Amino acid sequence: MRPVSEIIRDIESAKDIVDGIKELAWKMGHGDRVREVAAALCDRPDYGPCVSHVALWLLTGARSAFLQDSNTLLMRTPELVEVVAFLRHTFPWLRRVTTYGRSHTAARKPRTDLQAVKDAGLDRIHIGLETGYDPLLAYMEKGCTARDHIEGGRRVKEAGISLCEYIMPGLGGKKMSESHARETAAVVNEIDPDHIRLRSLHVSPAISLWSRVETGEFQPQTEDEVVREIALFIQNLEVASHLKSDHTLNLLMEVQGQMPDDKEKCLGIIDRYLSLPDDERLNFQFGRRAGYYSSLADLADTHKHGTVDDALRRIRQSDVTIQEMLLRLKNTFI
Repeated sequence: MRPVSEIIRDIESAKDIVDGIKELAWKMGHGDRVREVAAALCDRPDYGPCVSHVALWLLTGARSAFLQDSNTLLMRTPELVEVVAFLRHTFPWLRRVTTYGRSHTAARKPRTDLQAVKDAGLDRIHIGLETGYDPLLAYMEKGCTARDHIEGGRRVKEAGISLCEYIMPGLGGKKMSESHARETAAVVNEIDPDHIRLRSLHVSPAISLWSRVETGEFQPQTEDEVVREIALFIQNLEVASHLKSDHTLNLLMEVQGQMPDDKEKCLGIIDRYLSLPDDERLNFQFGRRAGYYSSLADLADTHKHGTVDDALRRIRQSDVTIQEMLLRLKNTFI
């Protein structure tokens, strides 16, 4: 836990860098057009990482701020209020201030405390729900229950704070997939968050779950199985949330929209993918993971399609299987 005085100094340092970039812009004849100077400073490591980070922030508009890391709600409420209020005072043009939080913490935070943080200027909390299935929460040692998720999410919403819940397709493996999808949808329905974000599971050798994969205790799903699980999750949603699939580990990033209006559209995209012949689904999987495709429509690009087919042909002639290559590509994403 960092002291408030240290966080305040960080905010002040960021403001000093902003002021320095603005002053430099005037000296160089750009006036208040600071983005030109910010762009030049983004890739200047000789100025130090802080300068390049703030420059990148200015280049992208400097409209939002994110409080790191993992569970800011653990701070004592008066201290968190002080930090958020000072951040808002220092950068009055901010449109949104967000942070991470845990359901377990939010569920035990008095409603008046959450309201105080909201009044200080915190707009949104991102919570890693991941699953609403209690046996899976215990298996993954999440440290909370489905009831904690519901209570924590509801408290955030009751305080008037925008809520984003992260769901992890594939987390149940082959054994718990259906229960994971159905029970997670049930919990999300109870919360009705403003936003739902999909973050598909990928097990790499760098994480502890890998040892359970090696022993066969945990069996990861195939790409197609995860897609079917996402369909089951969406079918069971009864919310007014905005669903987003905005992470490169998600195979079908175009599966997104406002629920319930866009539910059928999302399910239609999934059906379109699953109805493809086996070789076309494999072509799309590799094309997505290798960066050639961003959506199913890219399959119609004959040049991209041929490039992917050529790559698959070369892999088949090598000592590496296509599935091993797909895993290698996904390992680079996390």
